Amino acid sequence: MTGSATDDAGMQERVFAFLCDPVHPRDVQRIDTHAASVFLQGDRALKIKRAVRFPFLDYSTLDKRKAACEQEIRVNRPFAPQIYRRVVPITQDGDGTLSLDGPGRPVEYAVEMKRFDERKTIDHLARDGALDGHLVDAIADVIAAAHRAAPVASADSWLQSIPKLIANNSSALRAAGCFSTDEVEELGAASQAAFSRLRPLLERRGEEGFVRRCHGDLHLANIVVIDEKPVLFDAIEFDEKIASIDVLYDLAFVLMDLLHYGRRDAANTVLNRYLSVTPAENLDMLTTLPLLMSIRAAIRAHVLPARAGRANSDSAAKDARAYFDLAKQLIHPRPPSLIAVGGLSGTGKSVMARVLAPYAPPEPGAIILRSDVLRKQLFGVAPEEKLPETAYRPEISDEIYDLLSQQVDHVLSQGHSAIADAVFARESERAAIQDVARQLHIRFIGLFLVADLKTRQGRISRRTGDASDATAEVARLQEQYDVGSLDWAVVDASGTPEETLSKCLKLAALNVISK
Repeated sequence: MTGSATDDAGMQERVFAFLCDPVHPRDVQRIDTHAASVFLQGDRALKIKRAVRFPFLDYSTLDKRKAACEQEIRVNRPFAPQIYRRVVPITQDGDGTLSLDGPGRPVEYAVEMKRFDERKTIDHLARDGALDGHLVDAIADVIAAAHRAAPVASADSWLQSIPKLIANNSSALRAAGCFSTDEVEELGAASQAAFSRLRPLLERRGEEGFVRRCHGDLHLANIVVIDEKPVLFDAIEFDEKIASIDVLYDLAFVLMDLLHYGRRDAANTVLNRYLSVTPAENLDMLTTLPLLMSIRAAIRAHVLPARAGRANSDSAAKDARAYFDLAKQLIHPRPPSLIAVGGLSGTGKSVMARVLAPYAPPEPGAIILRSDVLRKQLFGVAPEEKLPETAYRPEISDEIYDLLSQQVDHVLSQGHSAIADAVFARESERAAIQDVARQLHIRFIGLFLVADLKTRQGRISRRTGDASDATAEVARLQEQYDVGSLDWAVVDASGTPEETLSKCLKLAALNVISK
């Protein structure tokens, strides 16, 4: 199974023509990338590695392409067993006739996959505004599950690759000819400076086992909804080192791409959900997100023009410019803020925290720290599991508010905004959380939501699967609370979430921040 590159290229053209089925050309759809050609027909997709050699992959011989196909199956089946079927040979009979999995000599190999609805990839859904909250949570969950299952990898090559990634981005961006040299140099210098500052933290992450054999290429076009569940596919198979990365660099691709598609709300939800279902040590990595997301955006900025054909070069150039501008924006994160959302049970604090979070700088918005969730974590139970009344003793609540202040301080100290979601019924509780921002010289926004008892009890009765254990009776008893002097903005939250959000944005002066 050897031959010259010219022979391979010539045979591939014959194979491509055969797979396009000249008798029924409308039945086959062909999609070309820089390294593969995919043929879609009916419920089947055949993916052939192109006879090419790049610095990062080599498909120049039939043996290498066969091995790459086999590796693609091995790597991707754990992510998407419902998609990846087998490696199938394209064979040539003695008379030169080509067949799919025939008795003749193999002249090419393809990865056979079950075809899915191409309109259900997350890039299409993000562009069309079709990402609901349940799907976004599920995306975070499937990524977290993949990271838990991924084998731990050596951190050395990952750490050594980061400055090379930045330098390669700069070289490729200059070569693309779409961006000014000054812009490219500034992005590269800022990225290298960020890496130098963050290297000790990244090294520690490697020692703690957070460098794993990940998917490696998690842009939104590589996540598809099948049977109403997100499925990861097309993971990097051609180089173990490229995919052996910190799990947050894997996640950063999804976050960055959601920002690119204007879905900052979804990016914020994915980040908060991911942090809530993965080890607490991931919270220590927030300071690295601007660099990791910026590198991902810069990669997309130069890859798109390189892959685009002449027919869509203008569109690719526009997309590349958007990614490049995003890379520049991300590497210079805006100052963080602390938003505290208080109010009695049923006023809608947690709903408001979720919808406010994407508005807070820097991208992709604030980390939500909720007293109800912290209490469940303290007792080692799932957020939706009900706790006994003893878990709400005054001394336990004092501990929860202390823990809340500590975690808020930790997030803010990394340059990331936080939203503290708790009742904050006592002046001392409000003063303590406000003092965290004061000591760090960070802007503080205090919002105290109010609503009548009937509204609050009605909302509580409709809750399902929530971390709060409050009942209608708890809401009634809270009417007796003396909240003392309120120096936070008081917000009438008796209306719709949209009405309350509008009031909160105006009071917090967050309306100038793009969602």
